[in-house]
Amino acid sequence: MGSNSLHVLKGIDFTVKEGELVSIMGSSGSGKSTLLNILGMLDEADSGSYTLDNVPIKNLNEKIAAQYRNKFLGFIFQSFNLINYKSALDNVAMPLYYQGMKRNERVDRSMHYLEKVGLGKWAGHLPSELSGGQKQRVAIARALASDPKVLLADEPTGALDTTTSHEVMDLIQGINDEGKTILVVTHEDDIAHMTKRIVNLKDGVIIDDKYVEQVRAMNHV
Repeated sequence: MGSNSLHVLKGIDFTVKEGELVSIMGSSGSGKSTLLNILGMLDEADSGSYTLDNVPIKNLNEKIAAQYRNKFLGFIFQSFNLINYKSALDNVAMPLYYQGMKRNERVDRSMHYLEKVGLGKWAGHLPSELSGGQKQRVAIARALASDPKVLLADEPTGALDTTTSHEVMDLIQGINDEGKTILVVTHEDDIAHMTKRIVNLKDGVIIDDKYVEQVRAMNHV
């Protein structure tokens, strides 16, 4: 702001291998949102390098960044970010529309992923007709529909009660079991322990990075 600059991330060295399920934890101001924005190609680091699937992510204009996000990444948000006047099916199909996929193929693929998250019978319902857990399942189906390399989940259980949170994490664990790489930003310790690796940030540096014995979510439900 003005002549003042804030050094948010301070020399982070961070690698995620294909197929990992990693949580990023840290209090407010730790840098986890900035890190997620860089990984999501919403911000660019002032220095250093970021490589995604052997592609250097650098000097992207917004058009190229949007293409890369569509190709590489699926996003899951705390607030679901569904379009209220569109059905569950149309919400899932939205990224495929922007990829230029034909309507019949979009519908078939979207229906496949809605069924995968257990919401096939709810395809025609609007978000206002769904529970919080169902909305998050629609958002997960939408993130999966374009077959991204990596899922980035920003506080995916933050708006949900404990039981529903564990159901959503059970779904995320199952998706990871099929080989999908997933990063979960969370401040909830029980949610972090449902991932396979916990990275702790504090004041812009990684203070802890450890593999954990994964807790299967359904044990808690």
